[in-house]
Amino acid sequence: MTRLKIAIQKSGRLAEKSLGLLERSGLSFARSKDKLFWYGRNLPVDLLLVRDDDIPRLLLEGVCQLGIVGENVALEKVLENRRRRPEARLEPMLKLEYGHCRLMLAIPEDEEFQGPGQLQGRRLATSYPFLTRQYLDTHGVEADIVPLNGAVEIAPSLGTADAIVDLVSTGTTLRANHLKAVDEVLDSQAALYRTPGTLDPDNEALLAKLLTRIQGVQQAAETKYVMLHAPRDRLAEISDLLPGAESPTVLNLEGQSDRVAVHAVCTEQVFWEHLEELKAAGASAVLVLPVEKMLA
Repeated sequence: MTRLKIAIQKSGRLAEKSLGLLERSGLSFARSKDKLFWYGRNLPVDLLLVRDDDIPRLLLEGVCQLGIVGENVALEKVLENRRRRPEARLEPMLKLEYGHCRLMLAIPEDEEFQGPGQLQGRRLATSYPFLTRQYLDTHGVEADIVPLNGAVEIAPSLGTADAIVDLVSTGTTLRANHLKAVDEVLDSQAALYRTPGTLDPDNEALLAKLLTRIQGVQQAAETKYVMLHAPRDRLAEISDLLPGAESPTVLNLEGQSDRVAVHAVCTEQVFWEHLEELKAAGASAVLVLPVEKMLA
């Protein structure tokens, strides 16, 4: 069995969370001095720390078997590679619920947006020329794309473009440059991708194990363990108030025939409003605890 390699962003907005996710999934690495290759200590799984836009290429070429990268980067690089390799594809194994961003069409704030058709014959500045071209083709629009590696938002004020396609979070940068976001090109988040090639059975089994662990970490992040005391005659009502709990465990309380202890795994978020409703129904000694690991 060959060792699996996972590529993640070396530095940037996904780096810390991606490494934390792998470590919470039980992977331990010997960190190298150059910080580019980390050897897996407890499983035959090594880590490559690279630029995020290199990760799709490494996956497509089979250099690594897994990679964590933003969907915006993965899709852009796949579309770019299809010029030379029409069969190039990457499918996300799992969306990771962090690194959210939106690739948006933005136009001058004093211009009314009447639909993508008004882009016909105009110039669009972007760092995502292939996703932008796909967006235009979807709407049957012919426009000139001006590729830029940075400072895309200043292109209209410099007269080099009529509109832009760029990543937007708060919109502050757009407003500072007298632009407004008007249409979504892509809703993106971090995702776990695998190489399109076939692996040997042992590596496929190892990959499946890693996927199960990562899913367990994700599920645990949204899960809480709730313990409380409840009147026996209001047990059904209180059980119904526990968010996402299927079958709570009910235990007798020593010396209290009219009250029971209830333990439940809640697979939905537990808000203060839930606790207040539980208290109003007669619950007491309510504890909400985090869940570190979980296998369904």
